[in-house]
Amino acid sequence: MLVHPTVEKLHSLKLTGMAKALEEQLQTQDIESLSFEERFGLLVDREMTERQSRRLGLRLKKAKLRLNASMEDIDYRTSRGLDKALVLQLASCQWIEEHLNVLITGPTGVGKSFVACALGQKACREDYRTSYFRLPRLLQELSIARADGRYGRVLTTLARTELLIIDDWGLQPLDDQGRHDLLEILEDRYNVRSTIVTSQLPVPNWHEAIGDPTLADAILDRLVHNAYQINLKGESMRKKLKTLDSSRPLG
Repeated sequence: MLVHPTVEKLHSLKLTGMAKALEEQLQTQDIESLSFEERFGLLVDREMTERQSRRLGLRLKKAKLRLNASMEDIDYRTSRGLDKALVLQLASCQWIEEHLNVLITGPTGVGKSFVACALGQKACREDYRTSYFRLPRLLQELSIARADGRYGRVLTTLARTELLIIDDWGLQPLDDQGRHDLLEILEDRYNVRSTIVTSQLPVPNWHEAIGDPTLADAILDRLVHNAYQINLKGESMRKKLKTLDSSRPLG
């Protein structure tokens, strides 16, 4: 089938959304019943939708979220202390505009990472630069960057990230270098960027977990006092799902 010259030109201009929409219009019998403005408006709408979709895909790829979670998939039926009103408020992403933080705590399996990744996905959909790290992996990458001369560039990249998600805070003891790295990251972000932290440890226990009292004061001062806190509780949801699966009849 011959390609319409205008379609070819749109592709050469990288207006792929408009090109696809024009091809569809050319194959629609009653399209001429629409005015020029209406048809052109459909082309522009398609181009905008395609660009937004590609941009979202790029944001999500760079974010490297651990879970494919969305705000719509959060389960409020399970009794685990999740405040639906607060979560819906956070879904507006206004807290990112205000450079606030979110701290999510609770025992293993109650959905801390899922909520964090859902908020991260929503931030990507709202076009905020987002990155996800488990704290041990983040500190490991900084250690490697320090050795090969990229330390400053990595810190700059983290500082420019509008939403940084740090998962598994307090899961492993921090050494002195790890404490200093955390302080560098949070100092760059204080009052200019937003951070989500998840941890099995209650927030009052973080000071002791960090280890050095002076550095702990400095780190928590930049993280806790301007943060929303979500304290989850209850039995592991993974354990509940496993129990439900095992109770299903065979066959």
